[in-house]
This record gives sequence, structure tokens and C-alpha cells, in this order.
Amino acid sequence: MSITLSAGVRSNLLNLQNTAEAKNLTQTRLSTGKKVNSALDNPSNFFTAASLSSRASDLSNLLDGMANGIQTIQAANNGLTSITTTLQSMQSTLNQARQDKSFQTQSFDIDATTIGSSTLKSLNLSGGSIGPAGGAGVDIALNTLAVTATTASLTAAGGTDFSAADPDMSALSGKTVTLTAGSTTASYTFTASATGQKAALTSALAAAGFTAAGAAAGVNFSRADGQNFTVGTSDTALGTALGRGATTTTTSANGVPAVVGGAKTVDQLVTSINTNAGLTGKVTASNDNGKLRIQNLSTADLTTKGAGSGKVDGVAASTSTVAGNSVRTSLAKQFNDLRDQITKFGDDASFNGVNLLRGDNLKLTLNETGTSFINVQTKDKSGNATSIDNTFLKTDTVTAAEFDSDSNIDTKLDTIKDALSSIRSASSSLGSQLSSVQARKDFTKNMINTLQVGSDNLTLADTNEEGANLLALNTRQSLQTTSLSFASQADQAVLQFLR
Repeated sequence: MSITLSAGVRSNLLNLQNTAEAKNLTQTRLSTGKKVNSALDNPSNFFTAASLSSRASDLSNLLDGMANGIQTIQAANNGLTSITTTLQSMQSTLNQARQDKSFQTQSFDIDATTIGSSTLKSLNLSGGSIGPAGGAGVDIALNTLAVTATTASLTAAGGTDFSAADPDMSALSGKTVTLTAGSTTASYTFTASATGQKAALTSALAAAGFTAAGAAAGVNFSRADGQNFTVGTSDTALGTALGRGATTTTTSANGVPAVVGGAKTVDQLVTSINTNAGLTGKVTASNDNGKLRIQNLSTADLTTKGAGSGKVDGVAASTSTVAGNSVRTSLAKQFNDLRDQITKFGDDASFNGVNLLRGDNLKLTLNETGTSFINVQTKDKSGNATSIDNTFLKTDTVTAAEFDSDSNIDTKLDTIKDALSSIRSASSSLGSQLSSVQARKDFTKNMINTLQVGSDNLTLADTNEEGANLLALNTRQSLQTTSLSFASQADQAVLQFLR
């Protein structure tokens, strides 16, 4: 059934419908906050805004990676800070060891009666910095010598040159003569065909501290330091050819059989110990109110043989021990304990599975296309990627014996100084890379804001304007409803005729 409306009613109805549609649109804009909610509203703005928002979203996802990257760098920096503190503690430990002079001493009376003058007796020092305790060590003669000679001669029976022309060279060929002074040994083996063997013999033995000079009857030997030495031959034939008549001679003062004197005084022993090259920097001696005071310049115990029970007597069974420097020993252990922490700090300085101090490479993507990125790695002074550990820092484990010498400690201090410089360089490199990542993060945030503002400018509604529109539409709708009522009243006039 078709209903016929008058023109006035239909016109007012259409206006009311248009107003209702406009009111619905305004209410939608107010509820969503957007004036463009679909491509139907404004195709150009809708798709442009969608593209801008999509790029902003992609960049926002990259921010998470940058934030993690910054935390990874910060974790590495935490490790470097702790390693720096540890190195400074190691440096302090070395300085403390360098300043410590608590080397142990022991004083001995000189037992001149037991030392006597019948046989040559000695004080043997071993252990400490000298060598293994109970080993060969260094001997210090306890007796003076009643006869002092300067040379000893070796004579070839057939001539003076030890040359092939000598009739007894066949007996000398392949035989060895050996000279021994304390821990110093020098030897020479003769040949049958060589000429000028005197010069060769002289050169070989002179290299070991023996002075050799030609003599009418052969070669004379001596030591500039006056130390006793023993002349040994490899067999009786060589001893006979050299005019010795035995395979080995007795100990002598510069080659002359020793005539033993009485016991040395304390001052003489002090001089003998302090001038002995084998004891320099290892043991010192001084006169302690008439006693021989021996100081052990080592962290290891020093063993004295020929001195025991508080007296020097030259008896092999008499032994005593001068303790090592326990303070430096403890500091060496402390140094190693601190060194071990460097490795642990490096191992623990990881974040999200990435450890820059172990040489890991952190790749951070900086734009949505992946064409811009940065590789973060710990680098050395030359800019090469490296792992921060004891190998890189050259901080080796130390032994207590290395703390015996001040010069060794100075070398270790130089190593720690270089290590601190390397850490500062690595920290500077990480700091530079952190600045780059932070700057890129700030740039990305600003870009996201710019893109979102651009997108919003194309799609967001002006709520003030839309609110005013809704108020106006409500008023218009009210008026149109009244107008429609008036239009319908004109049709109602027909009812008056029907009454």
C-alpha cells in the first residue's frame, strides 16, 4: 500500500533525514576522534595517513632493538668499569710489594776454632733466589790463604804452542781440560791437526772468566777475582801430557795448591758475600755487632750449610734456614686472586646473550629498510675488534719468586699501566658507539613523532568543531521536527470537513 505524503511533509522529512545523517557522522567523528575513518571518507588522506602510520610503526619496532643495544653497551661498560677498578687494586698491590722491605735476616757468630786452618772450609748458600734448596748453591770460603799466587801453568810436554808439531799431540787429541771456579766451569777439547791451539784454548777459557796468557813452558791461567779454581783433566794421559801427573788437581788459589790459613773475620766474610756475583740481589751480609748477619732477599727460604745453631763453623752437617719474605708472598697471591676477577667480570658482562667483552658483534638496524645499521664491538687502540681478557691486557699470573726483585715488580707495574691505558681506549670506543646509537634513537623518536603528527593531521577530527556541529545539528533537528509537525497540520485540516 503506497502512502502519499504532501510536498511540504516530504520536504521536511528529507531535511530531517539529512540532519540525522549529518548528526550520525559528527557523532562518529567525536567517538573515534578521526574525521577520516575509512577510504570512503577521503581516499587520498586515508591511504597517505596509513602509509605514514605504517612507517612510524616500523620505526617504533626498531626502537626496542636500539634500547636493547644501549643496555648491551651499558653492560659492557659496567664490566670495563669493574675491570678498571680491579687493575687499580692490582696496581696498589704491586706498589705495596715494591715498598715492602721486610726481608728476613739471621745473625751468626764465627766459630774460628771449628773452622781452623787445617782444611779449606766453606759456607754454602742455596735456596731463596739462588736456586733449589740443597742444590749446588754458592760457596763462600771461610779460610784465609797463607800463600797467594797469581797463576798456574799447564805445559805441553813437547812444546809451547799445543800445535800439531808437538810430538805428544796424538796423546792430547780428543782429550778435555776443565777449569772450575765455584759454579763456573770452562772446558776445552784438544785436536790433533789444528794449529794455534794455545790461542783457541786461551779464548775458550777466558770467556768463562779465566785469564790465560802464554808462557815459555805453556799457558798460565788465573782469575781476576782471585777465586780458587780446580784444574781437571779427562784422563791420566792428558794429565801426564800437561805435566800434572793426575787426572784432577786439588783446589788451589789461582792454581797453586792451597795453603790454608785461619778463619776469615766477619768483615772479610761480609765483603766476600757482597762482592760475589752469584749472590748479587739475592743475599746481602752485614756486620751485626761482631756477628755475620745474612739477609735473604727472597720470598723463598734460604738454606745455609756450614752455619747452624747460631754460628758459622764450616761443618757440612750444620744447617739453618733464613725465612723468605712472607709479606711479598701474600701480596703475590693477592695479585693472582685479583687477576682472576678480570676474567669473571668479562664473562658476566653480557646482556640478552650478547657479550661485547668477549668479542661478540652487536648489529643494530637503524631504519625500516635495513640499509642503515651499526656494528658495535669492543676495539683496541688500533680500532681492531678484541676480547677484553688477561691475554689482551697481558696480565699474567705471578709467582712469589717474581716478587723477590724490585725490578720485576717495576716491570709488572708497567704492564698494569699499559693495561689501564688499553681499558681506557676500549671504553672510549664503546662510548663513541653508544653516542651514535643514542643519537640515532633520539632521531628515530623524532621521526616517529613527525610521521604520527603528519598522519593525524590528515585523519584526526577537530573535536571542538565537531562538538559545535553536533550542537547545531541537534538544534536543527529540533526545528525540523517542529516544521514537520506544522506541515502535517495542514493535512489535518481535511478532517474538519469530515466532522
